[in-house]
Amino acid sequence: MAFDSFQDFLAMGGHAPYVWASWGVTGALLIGIVLHARAERRRLLRLLQRRRRRQAATNQTSHRTGGERHEA
Repeated sequence: MAFDSFQDFLAMGGHAPYVWASWGVTGALLIGIVLHARAERRRLLRLLQRRRRRQAATNQTSHRTGGERHEA
């Protein structure tokens, strides 16, 4: 094993602040990426649902008027 004890492992040969800070930043960024992706997915699904409803409403309106639209 590279370290004699668990304490030596945690100390990282005197580089513990840098090593553990980099692990912490990396972990925080990965969590942030996952949360951002989930939020973007929810936003996209809401957008698509609104678009589908708007399209359905437009189709129903055009069917009621005979399907033709005349510009004045």
